[in-house]
Amino acid sequence: MGRNTRKRRMPLATKAIAGTAALALGGGGLIWANFYASAHEENGAQNQTKAAAAQVATIDCPDVGQQLTDVPDKARAGVDKELALLDQQVTEAYKRLADTRQAQAGDAGFVNNAILGPLKSKRVATLDRININLKRVGGQAPQGMDQLAECEGVVADQPEVVDGEGGGQNNDGQDQNNDGQDQGGDQGQDQGQDNGGQEGNGGQAGNGPAAADFQDITTVQPNGGPQGVNGNGLPANGDTGSTGTFTTSCGTNENENRNSDNVIVAPGVSNGAQHQHDYVGNQGNDAFASDEDLAAADTTCENQGDKSSYFWPVLRVQDGQDDIDANAAGGGQDGNVGTIQQASEAQLKFVGNKTSDVVAMPTALRIITGDAKSFVNGLNNANTNWSCTGFEDRQLTDKYPICPEGSSVVRTSFFQSCWDGQNIDSANHRTHVDFVEADGSCSNGFQAIPQLQVRLVYDVPAPQIQNGQVVNPFAVDSFPDQLHKPITDHNDFINFFDENVMNEMVDCINSGQQCQ
Repeated sequence: MGRNTRKRRMPLATKAIAGTAALALGGGGLIWANFYASAHEENGAQNQTKAAAAQVATIDCPDVGQQLTDVPDKARAGVDKELALLDQQVTEAYKRLADTRQAQAGDAGFVNNAILGPLKSKRVATLDRININLKRVGGQAPQGMDQLAECEGVVADQPEVVDGEGGGQNNDGQDQNNDGQDQGGDQGQDQGQDNGGQEGNGGQAGNGPAAADFQDITTVQPNGGPQGVNGNGLPANGDTGSTGTFTTSCGTNENENRNSDNVIVAPGVSNGAQHQHDYVGNQGNDAFASDEDLAAADTTCENQGDKSSYFWPVLRVQDGQDDIDANAAGGGQDGNVGTIQQASEAQLKFVGNKTSDVVAMPTALRIITGDAKSFVNGLNNANTNWSCTGFEDRQLTDKYPICPEGSSVVRTSFFQSCWDGQNIDSANHRTHVDFVEADGSCSNGFQAIPQLQVRLVYDVPAPQIQNGQVVNPFAVDSFPDQLHKPITDHNDFINFFDENVMNEMVDCINSGQQCQ
């Protein structure tokens, strides 16, 4: 089984912070506001009880989809819809968590009895339907499936990296933090805002980001530049392999083509992502698009032989302004607020392999890199690189960068570049592809394919940290319960290169040329 298929979930850090409260607005929107509780105030015992009841910041549920590694094709549509329903159930529970802070402060058992208990009952019923879908076509649910129903309330600390693992952010097992010095901030530190001993989840919408989610890029020591899991596998001096590159130019979403669907993980489900995506390349991508629809769609790519779909969560500045989706699903209704930013640059480049030639990607191959649920899932599939122009030899994996004047924010994503040679997708959307090993080779008989590298640049104002509060923060869209953490960034790709153009790409990379 490949590296990005490990199922062990990282433990969450346990430093308590106060949560958030949701205020219902007209038009169906929700705005989250901070409510602080401190166990250090006067009237100690009473306040400690109230603080203990109010310090649950979000909800951690087992990611059922990642456990389903063997789903028959005939069951996929039904199972995917049930998985999307599980996500919706968590969101509804999170909103109830945020909307009932007063009740929680007066009843230490409120969260378990009124939120987590009912959520478990809904999840049990949904898991039963998944099991029925599998059995109907001769499939079988994984052992212990019933144990995935129970969720827990957690505080808003980052997941800790355990045993040197961190979603592949290390290269050859070595800490990117330059001889043990922390360059990205302590991943176990408090992610709340310190305000006189009282803490909250931050952000204009109250569910993040927090001041501790940002770091001045000038304080970060050089750590080698952007990486994928175990490095990028590219040839160095003395190595043999495929040294060419192929660049495709598809614009920066000048068309403002966005939706909150995800046709890879939630086909046929509107608002399956619960956050907005920017789309470049293929213009037909929504939840209901078939492969035939995508193959026939228009493209923004200069090379009309590239109808591939490239999409990622939008970046917003939480500037107090309403965007077009302020009262819509995927926007304000799901806690994603502020002005959507269009990238000033979107560079899409395919590169080779450190040890071998690459083979052509199959049509309709789907790849997701990163994990939209990393904050509660842990870091096994996290894959983030945040930096600033002029400082790209310094990368942050668990912080948003604060860039100096004249420098822009940079998001870089390196995709998996090993393919099982058979499947264009897998039940959990991960096991059909993998990252290279530390030496650049592919394991388990997988074949090297061109590696997609996406570099996005944004000209956004630097947020200000004032008295422990973050002013005008920026953040990627996320599921509400993920608190807009930087580690939840992710990127998606569906290959619809014309066969001839794909073959040109392979020839270019294998022969060491730089093509576009």
